[in-house]
Amino acid sequence: MSEEKVLPFIEHLVELRKRLVVIVLAVVVGMGVAWNFSNNILAFIEKPLSGETYLTDIKKSAYLKMKERFPALYEHYKLEEEINAPSKTRVLNYSAPLEPFFIQCKISMLSGFVIVLPIVFYQMWLFIAPGLTRRERRLLVPFITAATVTFCAGAMFFLIIIWPVIINFSLSYESTGLQSWFNISAYVNFCLRMILIFGLIFELPVITLLLARLGLVNYQFLAPKRKYALLASAIVAAFHADLITMFVIMIPMYLMYEVSVWVALIFAKKKKPVEEELPAT
Repeated sequence: MSEEKVLPFIEHLVELRKRLVVIVLAVVVGMGVAWNFSNNILAFIEKPLSGETYLTDIKKSAYLKMKERFPALYEHYKLEEEINAPSKTRVLNYSAPLEPFFIQCKISMLSGFVIVLPIVFYQMWLFIAPGLTRRERRLLVPFITAATVTFCAGAMFFLIIIWPVIINFSLSYESTGLQSWFNISAYVNFCLRMILIFGLIFELPVITLLLARLGLVNYQFLAPKRKYALLASAIVAAFHADLITMFVIMIPMYLMYEVSVWVALIFAKKKKPVEEELPAT
């Protein structure tokens, strides 16, 4: 390898290290800020354990409508008991010293990462900016804004919509001889991992938008690869053992690819028409 090629490579590594150091420092600061409300976040994550979620409200509304239209079935299946069933008190448990402390650190770290997302994306942009034209660099603010909003949207979508479904499905296996006994590490680690996954899944349209505006991808490139996207979504989801979680990951991931395809169609960089050569005079 010639010296001319080695020097730019080393310069890129130095620049990458600089950006990573700034990102790490920003996350540490964000972690310090998030530490103050990490207990509130844990309480929100624990909320589905009570069984009182939006799914409970939907089920009660459905049962009440059944009571009006099909009172015989309502009485036969004793749905009145399910509507008036008291919520159970369930708590997380830990079995190792300092386990709750390390869980609090993990919650604060991910929360701090989310807080400083604009800085993280800005540093990523600065790393690739030298290879962009002046016109392409104008996408800085839209990119940071869209990337931050979509990551947060993916995280909130999981916490508000998907997380209660997973926990309610797990609690449905409780019976007289089988009771839930959630370990705090397994419970919180699973939730935090899924938050990160959904945040990244929702980034797909933003990344596609950026690549489309740079002229690197287009609708004609992405549309024929839908079957590969579905296969890739299934492979990524297969790393999770239970079937429910697999579908919970696979379906949104493929839907985000579908959104990305249409984003590329709408926002792709327009090709300039080729001017016809004038005949020589």
